[in-house]
Amino acid sequence: MTSVLSHAENLIAGRAHTAPGRERFEKFKPADGGLLCTVARSGPDEVAEAVAAARAAQPAWAARTPVERGNIVRGIALALGERREEAAQLVADETGKALELALGEVDAAIEMGFFAAGEGRRLYGRTTTSSMPHRTVMAVRQPVGVAALIVSFNTPLPNYAWKAFPALVCGNTSVLKPSEHTPLSAALFCEVCSEAGVPPGALNLVHGLGEEVGPSLLDNAAVDLVSFTGSAETGRSIQERAGRRLAKVVLELGGKNALVVCDDADLDRAVEWSLASAFSNAGQRCAAASRLVVFDRVYDAFRDRFLAAARTYDAGPVISEQSLARILDALDGANVVVGGKRIDRAGYWLEPTVVEDVSPGAELSRTELFGPVTILYRVRDFDEALALVNESPYGLTAAVHTGSVHRAMRFADSAQAGVVVVNGGTHGSEPHMGFGGVKQSGTGWREAGVEALDVYTDWKYVNVISDPAKT
Repeated sequence: MTSVLSHAENLIAGRAHTAPGRERFEKFKPADGGLLCTVARSGPDEVAEAVAAARAAQPAWAARTPVERGNIVRGIALALGERREEAAQLVADETGKALELALGEVDAAIEMGFFAAGEGRRLYGRTTTSSMPHRTVMAVRQPVGVAALIVSFNTPLPNYAWKAFPALVCGNTSVLKPSEHTPLSAALFCEVCSEAGVPPGALNLVHGLGEEVGPSLLDNAAVDLVSFTGSAETGRSIQERAGRRLAKVVLELGGKNALVVCDDADLDRAVEWSLASAFSNAGQRCAAASRLVVFDRVYDAFRDRFLAAARTYDAGPVISEQSLARILDALDGANVVVGGKRIDRAGYWLEPTVVEDVSPGAELSRTELFGPVTILYRVRDFDEALALVNESPYGLTAAVHTGSVHRAMRFADSAQAGVVVVNGGTHGSEPHMGFGGVKQSGTGWREAGVEALDVYTDWKYVNVISDPAKT
């Protein structure tokens, strides 16, 4: 991997590919601002080559049995485990997160590989009855075709695994477009896939800036499916563009997730989970707790403990100088009670930030910042808390801390979110759990879990009419 550490190249049809005659762009380390590598700055020509390679490889890949495809994905997971420390160090370098967090993400990607591999033996269809005598009706899953996999930077390896592994098991070929902030982990992931037996063209890698690569990928008629993880703003433009040609578009978008602390909550536990949900990974999670909704009777006690812990929390850096500037601009004029300032050190570091006195209808309450910023809200009772949770354009995750099973079940029933957690954090999905949201947090699809099979397959109904008289 010595070459990829200085230069990140595309992988097209199984070969390293440099965009001829095009500039490269530089990737800097969030932790100290130093240069990490240069990256292939692809354009429409490279996208067209990658899509053509995926299209050419798809029939032969789909012709293999799901069991065989699953076995290859299992081999990828095992190979990734053998390079666990190397992969984690690349993730830590390109995102700035602590090595411990990066190791956990490598493990999460491996587990997704094992889960998806097993679905090769469980790619179940259905049989049903008919009103016509001697008619058997079967529903079987078919690959969608060529998938464009466009991912965010925040948890790169799990993001690749959540998309690429079920896509491969289901018989699709893909073009992976990673974030420009995480080229090294994408290069290692695709290298591991290739070495583990994914044939040339079945998984292609195209680096580049979104505005220079995205349009040609979305407009290519040979791309049957677009699977995107990222912001609602970008997701909306992807839906509009790819939707014009009626491509299948799957969006896993952002959140403005709420964590509720009731007056019967274990406050120590609530503070612990609130800190992790709001600030871990520098708050760069679609499932981050950017709204903390606290009952009036325990507000002051919770506030004192939470603010004291926030002052010493090591959130890590945000991903780029531009991201840091955007967050600081959004905080201008807000009532910041802790943090809110750039940390005086090399890199892109923002103090863990807590804001008060923000109206639920204010822009700050309704905009995903994707940084270590959370807002405290004081509410009278459960009804007001639940109303505030649902007063959001997003609906990805929500959590409640309470000692009452009655409150917990009502919250689970009434919170407008795709994922609800009781007495835990707003984040922390697992491979067998379908993940996604409602409202502006997605378009109804789910990633991971068996629900991912619905993303990467289409249903075909087969009708067989027999004649017993001819037996």
